[in-house]
Amino acid sequence: MAIATINPATGETVKTFDEASDDEVEAALQRAAETFASHRLTSFAERAGWMRAAADILEAEAASTAALMTTEMGKTVASARAEVLKCAKTCRFYAEHAEGFLADEPVDPGAVGATRAYSRYQPLGPVLAVMPWNFPLWQAMRFAAPALMAGNVGLLKHASNVPQTALYMQDLFERAGFPRGAFQTLLVGSAKVERILRDRRVVAATLTGSGPAGSAVASVAGDAIKKTVLELGGSDPFIVMPSADLARAAKVAAFARTLNNGQSCIAAKRFIVHEAVADEFQRLFVDAMGALRVGDPMDETTDVGPLATESQRDDVVELVADAVEKGARVLCGGEVPPGPGWYYPPTVLAGVTPSMRVHLEEVFGPVATLYRVAGVEEAVELANATDLGLGSNVWTEDEEERERFVRDIEAGMVFVNGNTTSYPELPFGGVKTSGYGRELSAHGIREFCNLKAVWVGA
Repeated sequence: MAIATINPATGETVKTFDEASDDEVEAALQRAAETFASHRLTSFAERAGWMRAAADILEAEAASTAALMTTEMGKTVASARAEVLKCAKTCRFYAEHAEGFLADEPVDPGAVGATRAYSRYQPLGPVLAVMPWNFPLWQAMRFAAPALMAGNVGLLKHASNVPQTALYMQDLFERAGFPRGAFQTLLVGSAKVERILRDRRVVAATLTGSGPAGSAVASVAGDAIKKTVLELGGSDPFIVMPSADLARAAKVAAFARTLNNGQSCIAAKRFIVHEAVADEFQRLFVDAMGALRVGDPMDETTDVGPLATESQRDDVVELVADAVEKGARVLCGGEVPPGPGWYYPPTVLAGVTPSMRVHLEEVFGPVATLYRVAGVEEAVELANATDLGLGSNVWTEDEEERERFVRDIEAGMVFVNGNTTSYPELPFGGVKTSGYGRELSAHGIREFCNLKAVWVGA
């Protein structure tokens, strides 16, 4: 795939970039190693000052940065601005909390025959981040902010269709005061990832992306015995029980399925509704999906913009066509609109069966599948009937039902009566083929640290 900005709203190639040469990659790797040697010795106070400066820059440049992301991958400009400000918030969060999250943890010295004993978190070194295009700033920032605050340095291999956002991140941290080499963007294709990851100067990797990409990176890292954190997508259930506030649930459901034009790993995708309220929820949900405005992502009134790439839209078209051919009913949407750009309307499918690809595959676009179940047992069974396990949504006012869903849904996250989202305060990640490890919170900053045991004798 060419490294280029191609506007999804028009199909126009805006700007192209040359791939970094082997010599340029070598220089970046050496710079990362040399920078880590000194960056690891900086104080939390120094790093926090730089991180707050990065937050200040993000807030000051929110409008222009949002426009850049919208041009590169088609998200609505309103959601792009929110993404920039969320990144700023996360920078401030780790500036404030990193030192506490990584404070020495004392151990009873008498229990281990010492005068003093404790555990200490220390940075590992240069970490390779392989990131996707759907949240081009946020996906990378939720790695970068904790990694830099821990004393690590970052090497970003971003998706090839968001090169300007990738370069912006390197520039952002340098302008904020971080030493040159603390965070570098490598404009390279996927073919160069293995060589970079195998390099002795790279100590670990994090990847957000597809299952095959995660498997490839994990295989190389395993062979080289290097730590990885993987987030590999989801097919999140959205369960609605009879006690739920149906009007609110349906409104949130439409937002959850079309967030980021339907291109979110934690978007609700499979809507599992108790048969007692299925007709009413379906009516409300289809009305809400059908009312969303599809159009120019630069227009402040647009709800759903284009999909990020032409191939991405083709994938969605094929999945819907397969379902319809095998008997699914289209309750709204389902047809590519005329005109330029890679648009696809909010779509609801009913009558989905296990023979259809949409039943098991993640649909990365604004397409919802609607199911009916007889009770909690069937809802849990259907929710878990996938190899993926990232997020989940449950709508019920019944406390016993809540506890059952929290206990038995196989996912890294369960959100009750609210939209699944990410917060710097909460750990983010999945189970099963959705990956392993966690980002954000105290758990995220500790992922790329050496937990060193210290024992001091008399």
